[in-house]
Amino acid sequence: MAILSLLLVGFVGYYISWVVYARWFHPYSKYPGPFLASISRLWIAKEVAQARGDRVVKALHDKYGPIIRIAPDEVHILDPTAIKTLYGAGTAFTKTDFYTAFHAHWARYPEHFVATDETMHSQRRRLVNHIYSMTNISRFEPGIDTCTSLILNHFHTLSKSSSPTTDLSIWFRWYAFDVVGELFFSHHFGFLAEKKDYKGWIESTDLLIPFMAIASVIQPWLRPFLMFAGILKPSILRGAKMIGTIEKVCQECIDTRVKEMEELPEERKEDLLGQFFGVMESYGDEGWFGGLEIKGEIYTALMAGSDTTAIALTSILYHLLKKPETYRKLKKEIDDATKAGELSKPFIRYQEASKLRYLDAVVKEGMRIHASVALSLPRHVPEGGAEVAGEWFLGGYRVGVNPQLIQRDRSVYGDDADEFRPERWLEGDAANMDRHILTWGDGAHLCLGKNIALMEIYKLVPELIRSFDMELVNSDKDWTVTNLWFNKPSDVNVRVKARK
Repeated sequence: MAILSLLLVGFVGYYISWVVYARWFHPYSKYPGPFLASISRLWIAKEVAQARGDRVVKALHDKYGPIIRIAPDEVHILDPTAIKTLYGAGTAFTKTDFYTAFHAHWARYPEHFVATDETMHSQRRRLVNHIYSMTNISRFEPGIDTCTSLILNHFHTLSKSSSPTTDLSIWFRWYAFDVVGELFFSHHFGFLAEKKDYKGWIESTDLLIPFMAIASVIQPWLRPFLMFAGILKPSILRGAKMIGTIEKVCQECIDTRVKEMEELPEERKEDLLGQFFGVMESYGDEGWFGGLEIKGEIYTALMAGSDTTAIALTSILYHLLKKPETYRKLKKEIDDATKAGELSKPFIRYQEASKLRYLDAVVKEGMRIHASVALSLPRHVPEGGAEVAGEWFLGGYRVGVNPQLIQRDRSVYGDDADEFRPERWLEGDAANMDRHILTWGDGAHLCLGKNIALMEIYKLVPELIRSFDMELVNSDKDWTVTNLWFNKPSDVNVRVKARK
């Protein structure tokens, strides 16, 4: 009993000492923020769990200024000059253990997104960079056209029905997943064809990724306890099993391709999966690129690339339809370009669409005003310390920027930064605005799937507008947004009518 009492006294004494240090003597004690945030990471975990991290952090910045404390050893910065410092090419700021929460347990090496070792990240990324180039992705436009055709056909059928309404956010998720199937395996999975969540993959990501987001903002040693608690929850356990199904499907696709290449080597497919096999054959021993790494590329595309693209598409169409005059302006540009023979039929080519100035402005504005990821992206201050946004920070501590907040900075985007206004990209300094967009990350960690997403977006948006008249069912009602790592919109219900 005496030993237990001593342990209790020791624990209480230690915690009181920690609170005193964290509040008044810690290097970050001078930065304002919630009391709980200054002594524990539970505050940020709570806000992430309640899907309001970006809104709460924005309110704190409005109250306290450009630098606030969101954890004992972490501050959030709302200053556009911080972007290049933290994330730009050649930066000495490195990824924190925030990213390791998203690491697949079966992977031999950290995937591109979660890698915290900069040397390893650079070496491994060089092996596959060429596969994700726009030149290479352009070769697979017909596969994307197949998915576009499925959406157009369904919408044509829908427009003839007695209730021609649908939720765009759902269709765009199906579309993005099926495009991954076309690019990687030369066939879509079946989301669009069957008009449903193929094998429950979307449900599984909806269940597990928010859970992983909470794990990312707590201390690594606490994550096993969180995972154990989550497994006790039936929905999380079901999601974990379905994620296992996605992993299994990835492996089955690889095994099937290996068998095909052995039986019919002369008919080798040149989709992305085939190209990854080429990397394995060329650099497998030297670059440590084998079957597990191929599975990692597929897994990342499914788990991360699909939802982020769908969110971007949904944001673009939602904000466009909320402003009818902007919608009409874009429709005229597309119609005029079609009449002039500048846009192909039956499917618009990426190179054609990317030349439409107003479409380009609409796409950029849709992704600016609503980031697909809306949590702080923390980095370690390099050894010896560094200056960020005019402040000196000691080495080893954490600093970060939230894309959703920084992309509405008034000093860069003007006093109307909270407004969807594509014209700003035609009137202002577009290059400067581009430099402050974190849609794709920056520097060495620029999103590998960027060109895939751009191809999907620039092809589908004008095709839908050229083929249909659309309007929001409840234009006076805002969409629903849930920010649990992915900043997911829903309830984007539209009425569609085929154009003649």
